[in-house]
Amino acid sequence: MADDPILLAAREALSGLNMPDGTPLLGAPQVSGPVVANGRVNVSIMTTAQAAASLAGVRAQAEAALLDIPGVESAFVVLTNDHTPPPRLSTPKTAATPSAPPKILAGVRHVVAVASGKGGVGKSTTAVNLALGLRAKGLRVGILDADIHGPSIPTLLALHGRPRMGKDRRLLPMQSNGLLAMSMGMMVDAETAMVWRGPMVMSAITQMLADVDWGDLDVLIVDMPPGTGDAQLAIAQGTTLAGAVIVSTPQDLALVDARRGIAMFRKVDVPIIGLIENMAYFTCTDCGKQHALFGTGGAEAEARRLGVPFLGAVPLTMDLRAASDSGQPIVARDPDGMLGRLYVTMAEAVWSSLTAPVPNLLKN
Repeated sequence: MADDPILLAAREALSGLNMPDGTPLLGAPQVSGPVVANGRVNVSIMTTAQAAASLAGVRAQAEAALLDIPGVESAFVVLTNDHTPPPRLSTPKTAATPSAPPKILAGVRHVVAVASGKGGVGKSTTAVNLALGLRAKGLRVGILDADIHGPSIPTLLALHGRPRMGKDRRLLPMQSNGLLAMSMGMMVDAETAMVWRGPMVMSAITQMLADVDWGDLDVLIVDMPPGTGDAQLAIAQGTTLAGAVIVSTPQDLALVDARRGIAMFRKVDVPIIGLIENMAYFTCTDCGKQHALFGTGGAEAEARRLGVPFLGAVPLTMDLRAASDSGQPIVARDPDGMLGRLYVTMAEAVWSSLTAPVPNLLKN
């Protein structure tokens, strides 16, 4: 409403800010908003990936100015390439000054990326079951669904509804099977298409890291989106990744992208914990014969070639598919079964890698 006192105050607060070229912020054609809803104030700034860095200062100033307005609970100034409304993640209103934000993931001991470089290889299913395997060891574990365009974690963990806001106005992760979980799929309707480009995706991922109260965790598993672009760099550069697990099917088409994923993590100095071969074979439910639908041993051979650990081969089974579709991951549904024990074994290898002593290279 035009006479909304918070809206009027927001416009007043932003009236003294300028774009990098000197244009008043509210007069710039690429700026949309402010929009006020339930104590939140949203502003969108159209930009390009190349120009996004130059807008970081005015973005921070705008959020700080909006948060000083009485009655404003949170503010979100997003850099985007389109007019899609921003998500309901928002910068919290806290006592801390904008120049001294809380350290990202301060209570998390190890952040592990589960990546594939290619979609459709079972990465999210692997990430959830590895997280549950770590949880089975008595560890405190969270999982972050960083796939903004195709979030799968809410389905895999049967999570419904919206996250609640904590005491310090930070979002609280939802819980399932002892895991803390956060996903953009919890923030929007299931059939909403996230038609976003680089800057907006990076902003959303950064906020799911910084503006969610993850608390104290031994491991945060990050279910990475496919590819090696902006989203992957936002995570690699915005956190201290302890390592990455690469998931691939055996055929060459998937391994090509797995190689790119490994190369990307190596380029940003992230250790490769290991490679998992998913859908290694299918066992016929009628005759019991194993069928190598995507070839045999391709990922294991690739791990040897690249000099990275091979964590294991996971078959494609009807039980695994049914468990994933029903929101009851196989490690939770059947922890003592063949697949449950396999995922737990691979999770133990991941934990051993995270806790292995670092060699002293200064010794003779």
